[in-house]
Amino acid sequence: MDDVNFAVLGTGGIGRRTLDVSQHKDGLTPVAACDRNGIAVDHDGLDVDELLAATEGNVASEHAGDGIGDDIGDDDSDTDDDSDALTDGGTAVKQHGDGAGVVASEQARPTETPIQDVIDESDGIDAVLLALPNLTHDFIPQTAERFAEVGYEGVLVDVLKRSRVIGLLDEREPLFEESGITFVCGAGATPGFLTGAAALAAQSFVEVESVEIWWGVGLRSGYEDNRGTVREDIAHLDGYDIERARELSDDEIEAVVDAHDGVIEFEDMEHADDVLLERAGICDAEDVTVGGILDVRSDEKPTTTTVRVTGRTFDGERGTNTFELDDATSMAANVNGPALGYLKSAVRMNRVGDYGVFGPADLLPGF
Repeated sequence: MDDVNFAVLGTGGIGRRTLDVSQHKDGLTPVAACDRNGIAVDHDGLDVDELLAATEGNVASEHAGDGIGDDIGDDDSDTDDDSDALTDGGTAVKQHGDGAGVVASEQARPTETPIQDVIDESDGIDAVLLALPNLTHDFIPQTAERFAEVGYEGVLVDVLKRSRVIGLLDEREPLFEESGITFVCGAGATPGFLTGAAALAAQSFVEVESVEIWWGVGLRSGYEDNRGTVREDIAHLDGYDIERARELSDDEIEAVVDAHDGVIEFEDMEHADDVLLERAGICDAEDVTVGGILDVRSDEKPTTTTVRVTGRTFDGERGTNTFELDDATSMAANVNGPALGYLKSAVRMNRVGDYGVFGPADLLPGF
């Protein structure tokens, strides 16, 4: 009952780490993975070690397409430098063009329609993690709709960040319910892990006044695999938005990073924690603030990731519950671990007929 096989759409930083982390969780078998250039499928289970070794430093470049007309869009790796570059290990050379990404694995084959190819295999897949770009904010909802339109019965999980995407998914909930899809949205770190922490911390109160989420991420060792994440975060800075950030060249991203000496601070970000906590009845979206510090030149976190929930208890006391992540836990551990945990929970729900769109707080004690 608890054995789950799953696919990963997008094998940039998040997708690759999902495959890696899954080897350390019981009952999870990755059976498919794809990027813009290729797909690897084995319903008996992929050889994850071979796939990761073959694609180390060999990721599909953003400049392979504009992310709109392509079947898979831009994955989160976004390593769009047209010159060869070494990984941090200094041994693997990034490849571009037709030979990039998953097709470097002996388990994979090239394809021009990777998402459709996974959909075609989906009858034998319990769950799909959508490690796809968030800058085109309707891309994930549209991809989920494609699964529903063929009658996929299973689980879809994403690690999206933008508040506006939740509404696009909710609009499709009747289609998901009719198909038999259990969709968990915003299931990474924030939103996701920290949304859940806030929902638990809120249980002490009968009224929540505020939720403050403050995160710290150090990215030096994973920068090459996470430039898409950096690009998306830049969209939250004053003077930038999704459209402008999407058009930035790699050199322009580097210039923004240089202007901040590699340490970028964000305040009042448009993170989906707000609407996800509101839809779970925890508090109003306007009472949630999200900010943090990103250091792309250091492995050390520039600040401790903290959730502070302030509210009033049933006996009239006012207090603040605080949750902290240990600074030793990496972004990968705090994104991919929860994502796979939510995926497993969603499969259990799906197998008993619980379909529709759920946020991470919906899978926790009700407020």
